[in-house]
Amino acid sequence: MPTHSLPPRALSRRAFLRRSALAGGAAATGSLLAACGSSSQEGSGEGAEAMTYLSILPLETLAMAPELLGVAGGYFAKHGLDVELQPVKGTAQGIQTLISGIGPVCRAGQIDLMTTMSEENRPLVAIGTLYRGSGLRILYSKSDPLTKPEDFVGKTIGVPSEGGTSSKVVSLVLAAGGFDPARTPRQVTGLTPGTFNLVQQGRIGGYVTSIDTANIVLSQHEDAGVFDPGTVVKSDSQVYLTTRDVMQQNPDMLKAFLAGIHDTLTAFVADKNFDKTIAKMREQYSFATLDDDVIARKSLGISRELWTGGDPNQPLLVTHEDAWLAGYRELVDAGVAKPGGDASSWFDNSLLPEAKA
Repeated sequence: MPTHSLPPRALSRRAFLRRSALAGGAAATGSLLAACGSSSQEGSGEGAEAMTYLSILPLETLAMAPELLGVAGGYFAKHGLDVELQPVKGTAQGIQTLISGIGPVCRAGQIDLMTTMSEENRPLVAIGTLYRGSGLRILYSKSDPLTKPEDFVGKTIGVPSEGGTSSKVVSLVLAAGGFDPARTPRQVTGLTPGTFNLVQQGRIGGYVTSIDTANIVLSQHEDAGVFDPGTVVKSDSQVYLTTRDVMQQNPDMLKAFLAGIHDTLTAFVADKNFDKTIAKMREQYSFATLDDDVIARKSLGISRELWTGGDPNQPLLVTHEDAWLAGYRELVDAGVAKPGGDASSWFDNSLLPEAKA
């Protein structure tokens, strides 16, 4: 995912120290273990339970808005949690770290969960759906647009990693049009706004990035266009993941985390122009898309539609079985996931606040 410069002042001292400690190759589990140990020692001191959230995204993107506001707005603390946001290097490391028991929760794409579960019997469970559509965007030049699956055939698309979620989404776009995904090469590229120069130079046909980065590029380049893969792909939702062991051993912590996320989403939904939520986030964080009023409001507005599914009266975070199974069928039909999996057993709504009613 794209990165923007995040000044040290933008993070709490505790978070900054953690990021610094991990900067020199913290991919190893041992490094994360050490970091988590310090979290417990550095707890809030107010009786809150320390918890490490494993973020597959960098913190300096509005794609992380629910978790950032959960910390800055005190929504996790309200439910007795001292949550530390810990970036990891992508979904694969996030899932492996989760299974290792180092962190109890991470966010992942439905695509990655289903491909993993269909290939291996991992002890993973989706406990809440955050994005009900794609949080990715594909930037292109209007001189050579990417507005439908056939436009992608034969063009090189920039992705953050080989075989990752973004690459799978490109494959699903092609499959939706009946085209062989192998006909579209992928190239690992940077995903910052500056990568759009490669598109303008014709070196790549487009690249996958986040909603807020796409909005920056659109604001800076009149020749930029954007494709929402969610218009043709059903399975690109995002969910919160945990393990069967954590569900059994500490369900109250998971309930508190989901209650905190639920409260943050409720705050975003109620804040029509995002004045209050943006101001609260800026008290603790500073990065390009958050600091720009226009980009922040536009990006959060799009995200709110995805969090609510376009209907703010519907319960937040609930995973709907029909949509879930439709996503699995799509992945199987496209050859991205193996058939025969019991997808209904891969999610559980019982820890959500609504489940108490």
